[in-house]
Amino acid sequence: MDSDVTGSISRPGAHRQLAAAPAQPSEADLVYARAAAADALARGDRNNNVPWHNPQTGVGGNITTLASSRVESGVPCRDFLASYGRAGSQSWLQGSACRTGRGAWEVKTLRPLSSG
Repeated sequence: MDSDVTGSISRPGAHRQLAAAPAQPSEADLVYARAAAADALARGDRNNNVPWHNPQTGVGGNITTLASSRVESGVPCRDFLASYGRAGSQSWLQGSACRTGRGAWEVKTLRPLSSG
């Protein structure tokens, strides 16, 4: 007897496995993310969104600035979120950057977003 196949249930092995986002972006990926963060922060807007993408690995995401400037050790600093992912899977990093003496933004921290 042949079994009927419906659109709501697939045959075993018929689904395609999506590539998951890396647990941590590689250092090469982070170079692109840091550059996008510096660009987003240089624009000066709160909640600014700047995309980034590493064409060699296919990993990319968005940098979103979070708040207005604060002063740490006499220099302005800001926080941001960085999404990263590939093939529909997405994860998040949180970061902080401070303005250098030359006026550019330098990322000081970039780590997985804590869930607590």
